[in-house]
This record gives sequence, structure tokens and C-alpha cells, in this order.
Amino acid sequence: MSDRTYKTLWSEAHGELSCVLARELSEEPVRDRGKFFQKLATLYVLYLQIFRKLEEAYDQSVHPQKRRVMRQVLEGVMGRILELKNEMVEYDFSEYHYMDDIIQDLKLIPEDLEIPVPRYFIRERKKELEEREEMFATLLNQMESIDKPEPPAVRMSTLERSINRERKAKENAIAITPDQAAVTIQKVWRGFVQRKNTKRLHEEETIFLRMAKNPKLPNPSPLKLAVQNNEANRRKRQEEYEDDYQKSISFVTELLWELESQEMKEIMKDQIRQWSIECRDGTGSFPDYPEEEDGGSALIFAEKTPEQRSWEPTSRMIATKDRSEKEEMKEKEKRNKGKAKEAEKEPGLRMRPSAFLEDLKKGHKRFSEVWKNKDESKNFSQRHEMELLKEEKRKVIKVEIRKEVDEVMRQELANLKLAVDKEKSGKSKGAVKKKAKKEGIKKGKVEEKQDKVDLTSERTLKSLFEELVQQKLLKKADHVKLKDYLGDYSYLGTTRLQSGIEPKPSLSDVRQVVALYAVLPLGSQVVHEKAPLVKSMLLVGPSGVGKKMLVHAICQETGANLFDLSPSNVSGKYPGKSGLQMMLQMVFMVARLMQPSVIWIGDAEKMFYKNVPKDEKELDPKRLTKNLSEIHKSIKGEDCILIVGTTNDPQRAELEPLCEFYNKIILIPRSDYASRHLIWRELIRDNGGEVTSNLDLSFLTKISEGCTPGHMVKVVCSVLSEHRIQQLPRRPLTASEFVSPLAGVVPEFHDEEEALKNWYSKTPLCKRRCTVFLGKEGRDKETPPKKGKGGMKKVQK
Repeated sequence: MSDRTYKTLWSEAHGELSCVLARELSEEPVRDRGKFFQKLATLYVLYLQIFRKLEEAYDQSVHPQKRRVMRQVLEGVMGRILELKNEMVEYDFSEYHYMDDIIQDLKLIPEDLEIPVPRYFIRERKKELEEREEMFATLLNQMESIDKPEPPAVRMSTLERSINRERKAKENAIAITPDQAAVTIQKVWRGFVQRKNTKRLHEEETIFLRMAKNPKLPNPSPLKLAVQNNEANRRKRQEEYEDDYQKSISFVTELLWELESQEMKEIMKDQIRQWSIECRDGTGSFPDYPEEEDGGSALIFAEKTPEQRSWEPTSRMIATKDRSEKEEMKEKEKRNKGKAKEAEKEPGLRMRPSAFLEDLKKGHKRFSEVWKNKDESKNFSQRHEMELLKEEKRKVIKVEIRKEVDEVMRQELANLKLAVDKEKSGKSKGAVKKKAKKEGIKKGKVEEKQDKVDLTSERTLKSLFEELVQQKLLKKADHVKLKDYLGDYSYLGTTRLQSGIEPKPSLSDVRQVVALYAVLPLGSQVVHEKAPLVKSMLLVGPSGVGKKMLVHAICQETGANLFDLSPSNVSGKYPGKSGLQMMLQMVFMVARLMQPSVIWIGDAEKMFYKNVPKDEKELDPKRLTKNLSEIHKSIKGEDCILIVGTTNDPQRAELEPLCEFYNKIILIPRSDYASRHLIWRELIRDNGGEVTSNLDLSFLTKISEGCTPGHMVKVVCSVLSEHRIQQLPRRPLTASEFVSPLAGVVPEFHDEEEALKNWYSKTPLCKRRCTVFLGKEGRDKETPPKKGKGGMKKVQK
């Protein structure tokens, strides 16, 4: 696609953003809890559509300055989506939400609710990730620990079975006449020909109706290949234009310093002198020069509203103590707090203040003022605009020059005060003393921080990295993506809720929750700092449901390091208290210096055992509990670190400390019919098989109820051996071939699923949801969110 296409996509996204922002700003309190949740969900879906368009436009736009504006808005939209998700969880008391009715009203399809993973997460860190891969490869080669997967065993029929079959066939043979044999042959042949013709006609009809793909068409199609090549070429242009832009930045900066810096200094000095003279004429004394911490001279010439300018003369800006700007700011804060309290008194529910709305407004304003109606007919190649670059660099240079001018003018004003008014010279000394005291306090704080014991202070990052790899505490993530975690959409969620039945989430819902809580925050530092902080997440589900795969997918989508602190992996390493402290300091130092990072804890229930089994006492599974909990508390917004635990037996752990440690607990359900149908189809194709009309996927999906995706992978690998793949052209796959391997699989029984559900019902979030469902809480619609009743139906027992 062309540059015009992506510019149009960008404009459409901003048009939708303008409507959504206007909708948010004109917010009115909603009394009914169900309607309020509906409002949150609608905003969530609208922001998600903007997110999808902006991500595509940002990925393919080549103009460096446009991409920076897009990036600001894109991160703001991501953050706002996470904020809305957090509010929906608080009002609905569930990690999973169903929006069938909303997408129907907005005329969308289920695929539009999929969370796209921004491609710049990996692409803009390409060099860094390549260097890390080289380090891994070198260390693993030195350790000679590269494990090669063994080829799957090929099941061949034995000679004895073939002999037995022939013997039985001869025993069952009955003598018939030639006429009877001819009739039998004709009957079989005609039936075969008719079935073949019927099958051919059915395939032609499905291809004509676009219900099946034409096998004669090349795969991938030439059009798809052309699109892929075009996208690759645009990414190359992005890199070229970005390099050119960076060179222009250094050139323009040097040019502006050389040509305009002296003039800027003189203008600033004249303005400050004029200000001090006006204050002297108006008040009879020279004003105090604003401190650097308060903004310096920038505070004097800050933009003010017309009301402030008409009410406050220039001569009284700083000199008049009774009406200083600090006091005005305090008064404004008081007024705002008063308004907020009045708003709180109003009946109804409101959305929480957002940390991203201001960024969205600024980004939208920048687009509207600069790019929306800009004539780019002369910039066909979409290179950067020099005049815009100069404007941006002038602002940066002015800030640096202002600091230099402030130092000179502060001294000049102090000298004037000493010469004109000796009585006030003491105050300036006092101010200097105060400043010195502040600096002393700051130095004291730094010294206090330096006094903390750091066992890894003399180690280099490279040496720590190598040691963690050698100890197998830092591992290489498997090459899987989040989209490889297959699962279909839950189509009847809202319908079941309206019928009074608690809906069952699908694997698609799990994939979206993981993308929201893990991938988006870890991929963007800005989003992680401002969005609701998720420090840790626990994935609960039976073996084979894909918990470990999700951990590796998070690392692959964000380029995160994978640290394995599972009790079984840590056992016997770094013994003693000092060794444990050393290990954790190493892990979290490397995790912070090489962000983003994922700390994986497999068999997470072992850290919180109620009773440690006798055969595991030597492993000391609770060894990390205390120290890791302390480190967990120290994780802040600027630390792109996520602790992910996985467990298939949470009942063995103490519930309260487990729930305190993990902010989010995600229960992964048993796969439903739609998800199993999708998994069978994709697994067979990915392993070299072909899905034809001979393979009854519906039958296969039905008989595999209770099987996890892990079971299905094993079955497909056992059936699709190399020998069987070679036979596919003359002998297509049938569902009967999968029956025998499926018979040997132990499925997830209903009792096991109910046990996990019962355990999850005891978690704090699910307890609150059950309380609301049973009608024991929130009978008043105007009560605060934590005590209110959501417009939800009772659970059908």
C-alpha cells in the first residue's frame, strides 16, 4: 500500500479518537451499575479499534516525524485500554468479559476484539536482541548443552499382524459364481464412482461459495507475496530515513547554536532586566530570582490565561508576596479538590482519573495543528521536514541557554540588590544557605543509598549474565508467538449471562488477558510506568493447557529475558542465606539492567506449601518465599519486570499468601468445542498434514472432549510421521487414524475441572463476584464501586 493509504488510516484513527475523547470529557455519572459497565466496555472496544489502526499505520509509515507523533498517541491508547480493563475488572469482579452485544451494535466481528501485539516491540530492539542471541549461542556451545529434539517414533505394522490378517481373510472367503462376482464388482465400482462424483461436486460448490480454498491456486498467492515484499521495502526505508533524520538533528543543533544562540541569550537577558526594573518601579524593591528547582526564569515568562494577565500586572508577578504563583497554585488545588468532592457527592458512578488522557489530547492536538491539513505534495518521498525539526530543536536549545542565562542574571540581580538595598542582602545569603542545606540533604540521601550492601557491586553485567546462563537460571525462550496459542472466541458469553448462566471463558479470552497484563506493559516503558501496575501473574490450569507456552510467548513478543526461579531449578544452587541473597541480587540486577524481564516460577504452589511432602523436604521448596516477597514489594513502575507463576495443583498451597503475592490469578479453562476444532485443524496443517473432506474434524473434535492442547499435539505428532506424510497424496488423512492414539490419552476429567473451579472460587476476586451474584452486596445502586451491585444475573447452580 502507498503512503497515502497509511496517512488516511492515521487520519481515520484520529477522527475516531476525537469522538471518543469528546465522549469521555462529557462524562456524566451513571446510577445503574450494569449500564456503567456497558459504558466502560463500549469505550474499551472503541479504543481497541483505534489501537489497531494506529499500530498498522505506525508499522508502515516511513516519515520519521510523523512516526514520533503516532508513537505518542499509540502508547496513550494502549495505556487507556489497560486502565479501562482494570476498571472493568473492578466493577465486574472477573478477569474475563463478554462483549457479543457491543460488537453486534458496532457492526464488528470477533477478530476485531483481538489485541494486536505492536511489531515495533521487537523490530526497534533488533540489534540488542541479536547481540543477546549471539551471547546465548556462544555460552551454550561452550557448555555443550544444546539439546536436539529426537524424531518421533514411527509406528509400523509388524509382519505377524499382516500374516494374521491374510489368514483370517482366507478363512472368511466363500466360494461364489462368476456372475455373482461380476455383480458385486459392478456394485462396488458404481458406488465408488458415484461417491467420487458427489464429493467432487461438493468441493466445487464450497470453493465457488468461498467456503473452501482452491487447491490449484499457489500458496501463498502472488498478491500476498507482493504485499509482504512491499512491507519489507517500507521497513528498509524507515531505517534509512531514521538514520538521515538523526544526522539532520546533529547538523541542525550545531547550526542553531552557531547562528542563533547568542541572539537568544541577549533577548533573554533584556527580558529579565526589563522584568526586574518593572518590579522595582512597582514595589520599590528588586524581586527574588526564581530558584532553578522552581523553573528559573521560565517561571517569570510562563504563559498565562487572559484573566490572570488582566488581574495581575507584570510588575507584581513575583514581587507581591501575597499573590505569588505558588499560593495561586495552592488555591487552584483547593478549588479543584472542592469541585472533586462536589462531584463525588453527586449520585452515580464515574470513571477514575486517567494518566493517559492528557497525552492523548496533546498528541491529537499536534496532529490537528501540524499534520492534518499539511500540504505534502512536494514531499513525495516522505522524508523529514527541516523547518519542523528546527522548531523542535529551538525549544531544546532555549532550555539549555536559559539555564546559563539564569546563572549569570541571578548573580547580576544579587549584585544590584547589594548595591541598591543593603538591608535585603542578608536574605539572599539566607537563600544561599537554604540551597546549601538542600544540597546537603540530597548528598546525605545519596550516601545513605550507597551504604546499602550490594554483593554484586564489583561484577560486570557480562559476567553476571554468563554465570546465570551457566547455572541455568537465565534461559533462552522458545520460538513461539502469542498467536500460536490457539483458541476460538466465546460466541455465547452475553447470551448465557442474560439467561442467568455463568459463561465459560475460551482460550481466546486467555490469550487476550495475557496480552493485556503482560505483553503490552512489558513492551512499552511508558505504558508500564503509567498504567495500573501488574507485578505478578499466576496461570492456573491442568497439565498440557499451555501455561509454559504462554510464558515463552510473552518473552518472544516483548524480547524479554526469561529467568527460571522454579523450586526444582533453584534447588541445590547457591546454598545458605548469603548464597540465596547473592542469587536473587544477581537475577534482579540483570533483570533491571536488561529490561524487560520475566521471572518464571514453575510449580508455584510449592513456594506456599501447606505441608511440605517428605520426599521434597531436601529440595526446600519454600526457600525463596520470604526474600522473593520482599523483592516483589520493591518492584516499581519504572521496572519492566513481571513475575509469572504456573501451577496445576494450587490446592496444596496456602491460599492467603499465594493471593497476596500474585496480583492477577488467571484460571485457564478446559478447551471448548470451537477451540478444539480450530486447534485440530491448525495442528494438522502445521505438522505437514492436509485437512480434506475425508477428515471429519467435527467427529474428531467431539471425541476429544476433555483433551488439552498438549494432548492434541502428542496425538498429531504420533500420527503424522514422515512415512505417513509421504503417503498423503494417494491416501488422505481420516479421523479414524486419530482414534487409537486418543484412546491412550488420559483426559481432564470433570472432577479435576470442578476442583480447580472450587479453589478459584475462594480467591478474593471470585469471592466478591459470588457475593454480588447472590445479592448480598450492593443493594444500593449509588454506592461506591467496591460495595456496589453490578447489573449481573444470578449464577445458575
